[in-house]
Amino acid sequence: MIVPKYRKKVLYGRLRGEVGKIIRQLCRQKEVELIEGHAMPDHIHLVLSIPPKYSISMVIGYLKGKSAIHIHRKAEGVKKGFIGRHFWSRGYCASTIGLDEEMIRAYVRDQEHLDKQEELDFTQNP
Repeated sequence: MIVPKYRKKVLYGRLRGEVGKIIRQLCRQKEVELIEGHAMPDHIHLVLSIPPKYSISMVIGYLKGKSAIHIHRKAEGVKKGFIGRHFWSRGYCASTIGLDEEMIRAYVRDQEHLDKQEELDFTQNP
């Protein structure tokens, strides 16, 4: 899971689709298989198959760094001077998948529905 800076809800509309395209393209460049992915307004869940020659931290750092540059170029029209600009927050959450791969993939796929259900449950039972 990766999160925009300050967990701002910026991943919607056209930017949401652009981020998906950018992440898919970057994964192909590093031979990383994007098995499942889902963007919410304030975070992205990814299920990746990373070749053993790469570490998880290297791949996530690459995806966050390069995607931030692409996002600034496409969404904000910035041509150069990316120093001091941020899109993603520091860090990430990662876990390995063993026997429960299908359960994790379903969670990522249904994330939006699950979040809405939790909100509904919370508002009805504060």
